[in-house]
Amino acid sequence: MPLQDFIFYFKLGWAHIISLDALDHQLFILALVAIYSYTNIKQVLILVTAFTIGHSATLLLSVLDIIRFDSKWVEFLIPCTIVITALSNLFRKNFNMESVRVNYFLALGFGLIHGMGFANSIRMMLAKDQNIGWGLFGFNVGLEAGQVFMVLIILIVTFIVFNYTKIKRISWVLFISAAVFSLALKMALERIPFN
Repeated sequence: MPLQDFIFYFKLGWAHIISLDALDHQLFILALVAIYSYTNIKQVLILVTAFTIGHSATLLLSVLDIIRFDSKWVEFLIPCTIVITALSNLFRKNFNMESVRVNYFLALGFGLIHGMGFANSIRMMLAKDQNIGWGLFGFNVGLEAGQVFMVLIILIVTFIVFNYTKIKRISWVLFISAAVFSLALKMALERIPFN
């Protein structure tokens, strides 16, 4: 039944972002959102939707067996996208909306790579399912809901930091981005596919 399929895949999409095994996706969202404050919620929601669009496009192409990628390379490229995003934060001089516009392209483009990360496992499930459309829709809605949940947590923490501490925005961005960069670089080095 379509509703049962939707709920099943919604939960998969939600877990794809929220679960403890989803550290790479969580770090990517943190790196993307780190340069924004709680006053930029509209821009941040557009940003995570751009990521979902990229993620969804790759997932659809993969499920339809139009594209396939070696999972070793995908698992290596995912932390590389996080490293690049964190680095772009570290070298940013200001945080006005003009200067952060590049993040929309990072979110969309890197969403394509992140979508490949889950594509191999979900391809098998959806290929056997007669309601592929409901499955993909449910997964993507769950993914978006998980991302919005993560973003809200990040923005609440940002609100607390900016309003109840003396930490300046630039210091916050540098701290978060450096931490994400370090973790993602370690992941990338552990996943180098030349073995």
